[in-house]
Amino acid sequence: MSVECEKHGGINLAQGVCDVPLPDPVRWGAQKAIDEGCNTYTRHDGLAELRTAIAGKVKTFNGITCDPETEVVVTSGSTGAFMSACMALLDPGDEVILFEPTYGYHVTTLLSVGVTPVYVTLRGREWNFSPEDLKRVLTERTKGILVNTPANPSGKVFTFEELSWIADFAQENDLFVFTDEIYEYIVYGGGKHISPATLPGMAERTITISGYSKTFSITGWRVGYCVANRRWAQMIGYMHDLVYVCAPAPLQRGVADGIVALSKSDYYAKLLADLTEKRELICRTLGGVGLIPHVPAGAYYVLADVSRLTGSTSKERAMGLLRQTGVACVPGEAFFNDPSDGFQLARFCFAKTTSDLKEACQRLSRLV
Repeated sequence: MSVECEKHGGINLAQGVCDVPLPDPVRWGAQKAIDEGCNTYTRHDGLAELRTAIAGKVKTFNGITCDPETEVVVTSGSTGAFMSACMALLDPGDEVILFEPTYGYHVTTLLSVGVTPVYVTLRGREWNFSPEDLKRVLTERTKGILVNTPANPSGKVFTFEELSWIADFAQENDLFVFTDEIYEYIVYGGGKHISPATLPGMAERTITISGYSKTFSITGWRVGYCVANRRWAQMIGYMHDLVYVCAPAPLQRGVADGIVALSKSDYYAKLLADLTEKRELICRTLGGVGLIPHVPAGAYYVLADVSRLTGSTSKERAMGLLRQTGVACVPGEAFFNDPSDGFQLARFCFAKTTSDLKEACQRLSRLV
């Protein structure tokens, strides 16, 4: 859709790229690192200053205590963390449970290492599930569950009760829990992000994955991390070294400086306030033209019902919308194992500059 959007000279609300400027301490830190010659390979699990900064951050923000020397692995984006964790901890033929609508990279990563994705479909406008849904898909080959909270593309924020169901299920069946918490700072309406590793009995079996691509608007820097028990972290680090070698050294320094400098600032509050306004604008616009939104509880995407648009699939409807308004979105079928489950949906990313988002909403308003 990004390619098609470029062809049409449209506004790209498809790809999950935050267009706002990166924070100054992050930029200055990377520039200083380059000037000081921090341009060679790092240790396989990342620079010490970044591992230390991450350990401090996950303790104060997430409530996770870890050893930066043995339980933190800096990775080539959060996607690199998930790939390395899958290579380290799963075998071909294993199964991992996913919640759908799901992020395509999670699916393709599992498939690439010979692991079978098994789906629990979230229901209703709140994207609900039950403990029975988990039990129904359990087999002797089930080795893990992936939890994306806040979720892409739905914006679902898993509640404490839901995470407790997952925790009990994982412990009863000796499963790993892989998390994708990349949108952890973006929870609306006074809600709270809860890291699954903080639930009783979950620290040892949870691979906590996150990064700063979205929070610092540095999607192209490829700096993520995972936090795990040292038994798992060591092998994850080895696998990351095998595939990626290391995340870019000077950019690791920039992220480390940013974590420390912004930890006691109002940066995260301002980021959330800005995205809250943009969420309200896009949801109001979509609702006003009959594309009823599932208002997200977190992250910076909204899934909308596009069934009123011309076409029999979401791809046809998304392409028609692009031709008619010059606004690109992602067809909902991309987020379901059975594409027809997403034929009525499309995903819009609203982490754009205010001017671009307003222009996109003006174009969408012409659908009335």
